[in-house]
Amino acid sequence: MIVHLVDGTYELFRQFYGRRHFTKGEDQPFGAVSGVLHSVLEMLEQGATHIGVATDHVIESFRNGLWPDYKTGEGIEPALLAQFHPLEEALAAMGVVVWPTIELEADDALASAAHLASGEERVEKVCIWTPDKDLAQCVQGDRVVQVDRKGQKIRNAAGVREKFGVEPALIPDFLALVGDTADGYPGIPGIGAVTAARLLNQYGRIEDFPAKVLGNNRERALLFKDLATLRTDAPLFRDVDELRWRGPTSGFAAYVDRLGDARLLKRCGTILQTTE
Repeated sequence: MIVHLVDGTYELFRQFYGRRHFTKGEDQPFGAVSGVLHSVLEMLEQGATHIGVATDHVIESFRNGLWPDYKTGEGIEPALLAQFHPLEEALAAMGVVVWPTIELEADDALASAAHLASGEERVEKVCIWTPDKDLAQCVQGDRVVQVDRKGQKIRNAAGVREKFGVEPALIPDFLALVGDTADGYPGIPGIGAVTAARLLNQYGRIEDFPAKVLGNNRERALLFKDLATLRTDAPLFRDVDELRWRGPTSGFAAYVDRLGDARLLKRCGTILQTTE
């Protein structure tokens, strides 16, 4: 079987801003939510059977306590922020497993789910649906891959090496050195992507760098690596079959009325008919 893990927060952002092109800037109250649901249904129509969606129930996480400038919910448009929790409710009503994160981030949930799923022999492949560079650290050969829906790319371990110049396991070290503006940490002054890749390929992990390489920046680099390292120990499920989609719940019809998109219910019915 193939397990599909979806970055729900990214998909919500993608749908929200993508739809503005067609709505001429007039945001529908649940337009992005509806868009994400249709994206998940498209995956089911294309043969997906086991799906889990991770979301940021709140933007802040334990990392905010480690670095004061780490990303927060500040600056997120109210019309988008108002759709975070309805997305979680709508996914659950549609019968899709959803992991709303609070202390952790959605990326940690995806990493944990990938770790759990890849540990089961029945799982042939794990597809992590997000272009987020943080998740590149979870890639394993051709078995655990990243799928960039927008860029229409599938990135395996060779693809990670081609893009970043390092093995997937060294992605936290790479990000620690070059920084991640989206997450709010700056990296180490004077070290860009090329230099970071060269140092990591020469010495391995930051912990193994000779003291002279980073000098007084060593402790800060290790802090940034901690920020960039995704947690893989969240107990999200015991058996991968918990992720199998078995159709919407009895309350989904009412939720479809709330969303104002009758196509969702019809699409679910068609999928169920073709899989019976």
